[in-house]
Amino acid sequence: MLRLFHSPGSCSLASLIALEETGVSYEVVRTSTRDGDQRRPEYLAINPKGRVPALVTDRGVLTENVAILSYVAQAWPEARLAPADPWGFAQAVSFNSYLASTVHVAHAHKHRGYRWADTEAAFEDMRRKVPQTIAECFRLIDAELLKGPWVLGEAYSVCDGYLFTLADWLEEDGVDPAQFPRVLDHRERVRARPSVQRILAAGHMSH
Repeated sequence: MLRLFHSPGSCSLASLIALEETGVSYEVVRTSTRDGDQRRPEYLAINPKGRVPALVTDRGVLTENVAILSYVAQAWPEARLAPADPWGFAQAVSFNSYLASTVHVAHAHKHRGYRWADTEAAFEDMRRKVPQTIAECFRLIDAELLKGPWVLGEAYSVCDGYLFTLADWLEEDGVDPAQFPRVLDHRERVRARPSVQRILAAGHMSH
């Protein structure tokens, strides 16, 4: 059986939503990043990066949301979680890569300043910058990247659960989501999906 290592409140929610959308059987292995579970030897043996998510499959371990989302979409095409044509699939990967490499990194400057600097003054400077950089990211998403009603247009995809996951951090990042009406509408539309409601009911979300 598939096993997903997931920490509530983290980006691994995106991969969890994708798996839940497929209807396949899988196990959630709670891995609390707040408690440091991701740095324990038993987890590092699975994912030496010490991050979530990690998806254990019959072919080995997959890490990184972008890779896991691409795999899930292609492994269960009947769920229609990504465009089937190469161009459309590349558009999905492009959007997800932006979330991973830019939006999430901007967010990480709030709690993970030690990745880039060593002094408390530098950490504080990074924290002050987060509302600005996150707002800039979501301004672009709201105006240009979110096609509507779903990220890629008329069809729901793995991009939507990923955007929902990061958009749910806006308030925590000191950003008023009301600035981005299309993102806010999208966030509530994804939250209402049966898959997300089941994940919420199972206690796999932070709120």
